Amino acid sequence: MRKLSLSAALICLALLSNSNAEEKMSMSDADKAMYAEMLENNPADMDIAEGEQLFGGMTTLDAYSKMLGVKEKDLSNYIAGFPRYVDAAKKVVTLSQTIQMAAADAGKTVPKLESKEMLKMTAYVKSLANGKKTSIDVKANAQMKEMMKLGQEVFEERRGGRGLSCNSCHSPDIIGQRLRMQPLPDLGVNRAAGTWPAYRMTKSETTLLDKRFQQCMDNALLAKIPLGSREMVGLEVYITNKTKGNEIQIPGLKR
Repeated sequence: MRKLSLSAALICLALLSNSNAEEKMSMSDADKAMYAEMLENNPADMDIAEGEQLFGGMTTLDAYSKMLGVKEKDLSNYIAGFPRYVDAAKKVVTLSQTIQMAAADAGKTVPKLESKEMLKMTAYVKSLANGKKTSIDVKANAQMKEMMKLGQEVFEERRGGRGLSCNSCHSPDIIGQRLRMQPLPDLGVNRAAGTWPAYRMTKSETTLLDKRFQQCMDNALLAKIPLGSREMVGLEVYITNKTKGNEIQIPGLKR
């Protein structure tokens, strides 16, 4: 199997990892035992439970649904289509951004996108769509088309002194090679949007998809794209579209 160059191997970290058989084979026996245990008792479940309490102390699902312009009974299907254009925001937004909108509508303190509270509430809201298929529609309107294009540009743009991009580790000719003993994944096949938020064993914490992007940027010595920025939302749109049609199952469990 062809190897990555030394510089890429040191800094080009896969955006996301998948819990497939090949990855588990690259774990130590201790890691595999821990992984098996966490499949039954995912620590992120506690964050989702706390997120439900935090969300309930801020607003109701009925009020949240009305703000989004949908009926509560249709909320889970609607959530499966994020990121998406929301009339109340007049732009394409992530689930986390809709929680900020809900807090503002309820006259509550608006949680920061970087906060632990936001992570937990976003994980809870995303969990409402468990069992649904990712249904993002990047052709729904001009705004979604624009964000899809922007996301692809961000994905492919080479940045930093080494000229790396997301595509450096996830282009078709790289997928399947190993970096730090882990196979570089196909983000679509690995259901990137359908398995995040996830608990990262190596970080001992629950992580959202956009925060995972930032962790990759850190490891690649790239300036982090701010959460909630057009570029970050566009990147999430682009990656989520790769996962369209696959079942949502969160929280995920990642090495």
